[in-house]
Amino acid sequence: MRDPGRLSVDRPGVREPLYDTRHTKRPMTPPGVSDRVARIEPQQIRRLFDLANDHDAEDLVHLELGEPDFPTPDHVVDAAATAAREGRTNYTPNAGIDPLRAAIADRLRADDVDADAERVVVTTGGVEALYLTLLTATDPGDEVVVPTPAWPNPLSAARLANASPVEVPLDAADGFAFDADRVVDAISDRTGAVVLTSPSNPTGRVFDVSAMEGVVEAAARHDAYVVADEVYHELAYDDTPERLAAVTDHPEHVVTVDSSSKTYAMTGWRVGWLAGPEPVTTAVTKIHESTTSCVNTPAQYAAVAALTGPQAPVREMRAAFDRRRALVVDRLRGIPGVAATRPEGAFYAFVDVSDLPGSSVDVAERLLFEYDVVAAPGSAFGRAGEGHLRFSFANDAERLERGLDRFERMVRAER
Repeated sequence: MRDPGRLSVDRPGVREPLYDTRHTKRPMTPPGVSDRVARIEPQQIRRLFDLANDHDAEDLVHLELGEPDFPTPDHVVDAAATAAREGRTNYTPNAGIDPLRAAIADRLRADDVDADAERVVVTTGGVEALYLTLLTATDPGDEVVVPTPAWPNPLSAARLANASPVEVPLDAADGFAFDADRVVDAISDRTGAVVLTSPSNPTGRVFDVSAMEGVVEAAARHDAYVVADEVYHELAYDDTPERLAAVTDHPEHVVTVDSSSKTYAMTGWRVGWLAGPEPVTTAVTKIHESTTSCVNTPAQYAAVAALTGPQAPVREMRAAFDRRRALVVDRLRGIPGVAATRPEGAFYAFVDVSDLPGSSVDVAERLLFEYDVVAAPGSAFGRAGEGHLRFSFANDAERLERGLDRFERMVRAER
C-alpha cells in the first residue's frame, strides 16, 4: 500500500504542517536518551493522579481517570480462571487466538463492517493497537493528523514513530463539533495517518460519520490511512453510531481500533485489537513480536467470553453512565461562569473554566490542593483543550455530587 522509501526526514522542499505542533529538541536531553523519547512530555492526566497520591487528604474525589467503576462481569472472570486452570497459559500466535479473532470479526460484521478473522490482530489494549498501526502507516518525517482536543496517546505515539503530530483544533465555540473541512485541509502527500476518536475522549462528542467519510476520501487521495478509534463505540447514549469502516467507499484506507477495556470494564486486562486492510494487519502481526509478542493468554479467553457472552452488563453499565451524565450536565448548568457541551458518548464532561484565573493546569492544581478534587487539565488533550477541565463521570452519584459541590465552591469563590 505505502512505499517505505517514498519519504525521508531530510527530503528537501517539504511543506510545514498547516497546524504545526511539533516539539523541538530539548536543550538538556538526558545523556543516552534518544531525542524522540526525550521529546515525550509526561501525561498531565497521570501527573495529576500522581500529585493526588502524594496529597494528604482524607476524602479525595477522583474525577480524572477514564476507567469504569464497575467490576468485570463474572462470566468473563470465570472464563479467564478456567483457561488458567486448564493450562492455557502459553504463548499464542502474534495475532491472537483464533476464537477471539473470530469473535471480533463477528462483532464487526454485525455492525456492517466487511471483516474476517484473518484481518484482525489482538493487541495489549487499544493503546498498543494504535501505536503499532502508526508505526506501520508512517515513515520518518510523515505527519499524523489529529483533531483536538484529543486523547494524547496518538500525539505521543506519532513522535515515537518519528512522525510529526499535526493538531487540528476544533472550535470550542461550536462545542468541539467535528469539522471535516479543517481536517481535510490538514491532509497532504506528507500525511501517513489521520486518527479520529469517536465518541471523543475528552469531549464526549460523537462525530458525524458522513463528515468522517469525507476525511477518508481525502486520505485515500493521498495514500494515507484513517485510524478509527472506536473504543467508546458501545458507550453512546442516544443512538449507537455507525462504524466508519461500514460506511466508507474506501475501507482499504480505514483501520478500526477497539478494545474490551471500556465496554466490559476490563481496563487492567489489556485486551484490544485492530482490524483493517491486509497490508496493515500483516505488518502489525510481524512487528508485534518485537513489542509484547502476544496478549496475556487467559485474558484473551476472557475477551472471548466478553464478546460472545451475555451483554446485559454492558447495557446496565451504559444506563448507569447515562443517569450520571444527566446528573453532571444538570449540576454544571447551575454553576455560573462555566459551561460544558452535553456529552453524547464516553463518560466525560469537558468543562470550560476559562473565566477562572490561570491555565487549566493551574485550575486543576487548585481544585486538587484546596478542594480535594482531582480533574484532568484540558491542556493534556492538545492546545485546543486549554481553558477546560475533563471530569470523568465513571463514578458513583454520591461522589460525583460531592466533587461537583466542591468545584462549585471554588468557582463561586474565584469569580
